[in-house]
Amino acid sequence: MKRVLVLGGYGVFGGRLARLLADEPRLTLLIAGRDGAKAQAFCAGFRGRSQVLPVVADRAGIAAAIAAHAPDLIVDASGPFQAYAGDPWAVPRAAIAAGLPYLDFADGAEFVAGIATLDAAARAAGVFALSGVSSFPVLTHAVLAEMAQGMTPRRVTAGIAPSPYAGVGMNVLRAVLGYAGSEVALIRDGRAAHGIGLADNLIATIAVPGEVPLQPLRFSLVEVPDLLAIPAAMPGIKTLWVGAAPQPALLHRVLNLLARARHRLRLSALSPLAPLAHWMLNLHPTGEHRGGMFVLAEGEGTTRSWHLLAEGDDGPLIPSMAIEILIRRWLEGNTPEPGARAALGALSLADYEAAFARRTITTGWRSDDDAPLYPATLGPAFTRLPPQLQALHRPGPRAVWQGQAQVTRGTSPLAALVVRLFGFPQAGQQPVTVTFTTGATGRETWARRFGPRLMRSTQEAGRGRMRHLVVERFGPFAFGLALQIRDGRLNIIPRRWSLLGMPLPRALMPGGTSWEEERDGRFRFHVEITLPLIGPVVSYDGWLTPA
Repeated sequence: MKRVLVLGGYGVFGGRLARLLADEPRLTLLIAGRDGAKAQAFCAGFRGRSQVLPVVADRAGIAAAIAAHAPDLIVDASGPFQAYAGDPWAVPRAAIAAGLPYLDFADGAEFVAGIATLDAAARAAGVFALSGVSSFPVLTHAVLAEMAQGMTPRRVTAGIAPSPYAGVGMNVLRAVLGYAGSEVALIRDGRAAHGIGLADNLIATIAVPGEVPLQPLRFSLVEVPDLLAIPAAMPGIKTLWVGAAPQPALLHRVLNLLARARHRLRLSALSPLAPLAHWMLNLHPTGEHRGGMFVLAEGEGTTRSWHLLAEGDDGPLIPSMAIEILIRRWLEGNTPEPGARAALGALSLADYEAAFARRTITTGWRSDDDAPLYPATLGPAFTRLPPQLQALHRPGPRAVWQGQAQVTRGTSPLAALVVRLFGFPQAGQQPVTVTFTTGATGRETWARRFGPRLMRSTQEAGRGRMRHLVVERFGPFAFGLALQIRDGRLNIIPRRWSLLGMPLPRALMPGGTSWEEERDGRFRFHVEITLPLIGPVVSYDGWLTPA
């Protein structure tokens, strides 16, 4: 058995690493930290084939811990790495002196870059010491390396959006609040520049093709190793910006304001607010239990982006997956080359994809092109649709499809009023004809004739906060629709709506189950429209074939 000493082993990242390695019977995990009671409690609640032992040890006593517990590998999951004073690299230095390999979760750009000062010693000892072994910069670099196979990235924007239920450790908050409002070194237009931590913002949507995207989120600049390490490793990149979108949004906005105030008024660090922020973050999480990440690259007239969505509790595991993968390789005798360095290139995107496949984590690529509406929105996932769905959603300048539909109307007086207002069809079995016409801008007009009644709408690619959605317009109303593929069925899910361009509350948004599929060689559809407080308005089921 191999013994792995994990500093901060009962903390957020160390605990998740232990969970990921719980099925490995060849490991003994030494769960180390200053608080022996917490280490003992973590080990008592641990379930898995790995062995766990509580250890009282911290960075200051690392040499004594090595001597007492004889680990075979050291992982530093403690942090905050930005706050390490004196000899910041004391732990990797001690590991190298003892002839032990070393890995850490460092997110501090200076710490990750500085570990290279130990490179000669690590090579002489024949061991590896890798820093920053986490999503930033290992996963970011793996994505960009994959992109570089077909383009030369010049301008790169990346962001991570944790689930509001993920839980954020105190050390992470201390690190972030420590640089919030201060200058963060980065590369812009090929020159050394700086942004303002947690004060520089942008809006982006994480949208894996064929999956329901996250809501548009505000991302704020964070100080991560990527900002300097990736342009150094990939000189073609001239601009790089990385942000995070913490939840809840209200606390995020407050932190933005505090960061701007600190920068303009030259105030002291916001780190003392970490306990309050930690309490607020973990008080009453709300919203979807989903998280994600994106990397967008522009270059040579091409824009390409990679998106990741993680459901439930799987997203918070991603930052620990790089060290998990490397430890599993190390157990098999497949170790990185000796030396001390940032962990760029330690893993490929294929390595990550194999780990994601064991979780509810999906990824996908997008590129800007002139494809028709649905192929452009679904990207590569469009080819997963059955042939009849693909044919209908590539209508060309004009196409006509005909069939039958069974229409059911709601029974309340308010539902009848809505039916008349929007021109929904009469109840009963009736013939249906849908005529599709596509304008020069790519906007599609759908003219649906149910018996004698004509219902017309337009559909187009969403922009701004409706980006990566199909926007269907009925008069002054616009509805942002997500396209989700499940088992050959295309689910159409309302995500946003507006009146004359003004956003309307999601709580009042029309809902209902709507889908398209192919059955018996025909295009089949099911549409339900329900309204809060009113209930069912109209539904119709039917089939279509090309006229």
